[in-house]
Amino acid sequence: MESKLVPGSFRDPKGHVYIKDRRVFRTITSHGLRDFQAVKETGILNQLVDEGLLVPWREVSNIDLGGAEETAEIILEHDRIEFISYPYEWSFSGLKAAALLHLEVQLKALAKGVTLSDASAYNVQFINSKPVFIDHLSFRPYTEGEFWVGHDQFCRQFLNPLLLRSNFSIQHNEWFRGGLEGISTSALSALLPWHAWLKPHTLIHVKLPALFERLALRKQSKNIESRGKTTKLPRQSFKNMLLSLKSAIERQNLKGEHVTVWSTYTTTTSYDDAEAELKKAFIANFADKTKPNMLWDIGCNTGEYATIALKAGAKNAIGFEFDSGALEAAFARAISEDLPLLPLYLDAANPSPSQGWGQKERDGFAQRRCADGVIALAVIHHLCIGKNIPIQEAISWLMSLAPQGVIEFVPKKDLKVKELLRFREDIFDDYNWQTFKDEILKNAEIIKSEEITDNGRQLVWYSRKP
Repeated sequence: MESKLVPGSFRDPKGHVYIKDRRVFRTITSHGLRDFQAVKETGILNQLVDEGLLVPWREVSNIDLGGAEETAEIILEHDRIEFISYPYEWSFSGLKAAALLHLEVQLKALAKGVTLSDASAYNVQFINSKPVFIDHLSFRPYTEGEFWVGHDQFCRQFLNPLLLRSNFSIQHNEWFRGGLEGISTSALSALLPWHAWLKPHTLIHVKLPALFERLALRKQSKNIESRGKTTKLPRQSFKNMLLSLKSAIERQNLKGEHVTVWSTYTTTTSYDDAEAELKKAFIANFADKTKPNMLWDIGCNTGEYATIALKAGAKNAIGFEFDSGALEAAFARAISEDLPLLPLYLDAANPSPSQGWGQKERDGFAQRRCADGVIALAVIHHLCIGKNIPIQEAISWLMSLAPQGVIEFVPKKDLKVKELLRFREDIFDDYNWQTFKDEILKNAEIIKSEEITDNGRQLVWYSRKP
C-alpha cells in the first residue's frame, strides 16, 4: 500500500506525517533534527508518554514512504488514533480538558528546559474522552528570557472559546469552525463588558492584548514590533503566566445547571418502563451479535445507548450530538464511568466540511468515516421533519456511515413528531413506515425489526448488501 501524506502536516519544515498500512509515521528532516535530539536527551518525551500525556512513539527504519524517507534524518512511528477530531467538534468540557493538557505539557517541558514552538489546539487529540498531545516536533530547547510565542494562539484556540461559552453561554463550535485559527482576542474583547477589566485573566490575556493591537494598528509603528521581539520574559515569569492561565481555565464553567431541550431527554422521554427496556435490549442484542470495533451513535443524547452498546460488546464508540447540554452530560458520563466513548458536536444536517488550504488540511466528517456499526435513535424525524431532508436521503446518509446498524423510525402520530409539526404544514407525504422500510431494503437486508411503542416507533437492524 502506498504511503499518504497527511495534508494538515505540510506547514512544518521539521517533518511531515504519513499514513501507510494504517500505521502512522512522522519524518524528521535536517531542519528538526537538532531540536529533536536535544529534547530527546532531556527525557521529557518519554516522561510524557509514561504519564499518558503524549502519544507513544518509537524510531523506525527501512520504511518506504514513497521517497519521503530519503530526505528524512529520522522516522518515528506513533500509535494510531482511530478518529481525528477537531476543536470545533469538542464539547466545552472537552476543549477545557485539552487546554489544561496543553498547559500541563508546557509546564512539565519547561521544568526540563524545553518549550513548545506553538500552542495549536490541533496538536491535541482524544483517546476515548482523555486528551493526548500528538506533535513530537513541537518541542524545542527553551532559551532563557524568550517570550512565549504561542500565547496569542493559545488564547485564540483555547482560552477565548472557553470565555465565550462561560461568559455568554454561546457555543464555540460554529464560530471556531468558521475561523480555523480560533476566536480572535480583539473580537472577544469587543464582546466583554467593561467590568471584565476587573478580572485578572481577562485583563492580562484579552483586554490588554486587544488594546495593544489597536494601538499598534493606529500608530503603524515598526518600533512597537521590534520592541515586542526584544521583550525578555524570565523563566519564572513564563511559568507564572502558564500557572495563571491554568487557574483561569480551571475556573471556567457553564452557567447554572445548563439545562437544554434534550439534556433531560432520557429522564423525561415519553417511553414507559417496558418500552424503554425493549429499546435497551434491542441495542444490547445488536452490539452483542455484531461486536463493532467502532460504533457511531448519531444523536447520542447523554450517551445512554452508547454505554449500553459498549457494555454489550462494542469496543469503542463515538457519540455525535447537536444539543450542547446533552453533549456535556455525555462527556461527563464518559469520564465518570471511564468509557471508551468520545462525545462530539455534530449538526447532522450540516456536518464539518473539509477545510483549510486546498480544502484538505482538515478532513470533513465524511472523509473520516471509520465506523463498522452505527445506531441512530430518534434522529430520522429531526432530519426529515425538522430539516426538510427527504426521508430517502436521510436513510441513505445514515446507512452510508457503517455497513450495519440500527435506525429508529418515529411515526407522525408520535408526540415528538407532532411537536415538530405543531406550527407548520405537513408537507411530508413520503414520511411513513413503508417508505422508510423500502428505502432500507434497496441496499440492505433487515436482520431484525421490532415495534417498541404502542404508537408505532420501530427499530430496524440493517446489514448492507456486499
